[in-house]
Amino acid sequence: MFREQTWMAKGIWLLLLLFAADALISGRLSLVFVALATLALSLAPVYLGRYADVRVPPSFVLLVTIFVGATLLLGEVYHFYERFWWWDIMLHGGSAIGFGLIGFILVFMMFQGDRFAAPPIAVAFFAFCFAIAIGATWEVFEFGMDQIFGFNMQKSGLMDTMTDLIVDMAGAGIGALSGFLYLKGREKNFPISLIHEFVDRNPALFRRLKRRTQDTRKAVGRSEGREL
Repeated sequence: MFREQTWMAKGIWLLLLLFAADALISGRLSLVFVALATLALSLAPVYLGRYADVRVPPSFVLLVTIFVGATLLLGEVYHFYERFWWWDIMLHGGSAIGFGLIGFILVFMMFQGDRFAAPPIAVAFFAFCFAIAIGATWEVFEFGMDQIFGFNMQKSGLMDTMTDLIVDMAGAGIGALSGFLYLKGREKNFPISLIHEFVDRNPALFRRLKRRTQDTRKAVGRSEGREL
């Protein structure tokens, strides 16, 4: 489970442990909590995948680790949100792309990988709506935290919320488009390569896709045999 993870992900996990240990020694308990929370959230896909009998690609685990670290550790502890105006926009866009890909994979799994039974435009639309729903839910969460606990997660209020939602729409569109292009058989360019990697590592979830591929290869073989 851990052996197959990338060296970069393992290095980030080690740094988080060292960071938590240093914060504990110096008595900065809030930093200890942030470091351990970042570590736990970045490891969540590995354990959830094992529980659900799904092989999560190491590249996806790495991206989740980087995203969580950029959000909690760099964003909150080292104040990257205040230092770089584009930091929040970048993270919103990246997360929207990721949720768009997840939405596509979820509905593609329902069809067991049957490219012909899954209309590309319909699947892409579902993926887009899924990512937008996640982004909107997060904005509601920020509003609730600000109103109930007096936080300042929305920063400039309406302007911050609308900017986040616009960026979410753009990111969701990229994720949904990637799924659409995958169904159209396009090249394995990023982020389409993430879909290919997930499907290749979980053939049991996409039985019809594997069967269709085998049937196509047999048909091509018979055709070439007749030509000879």
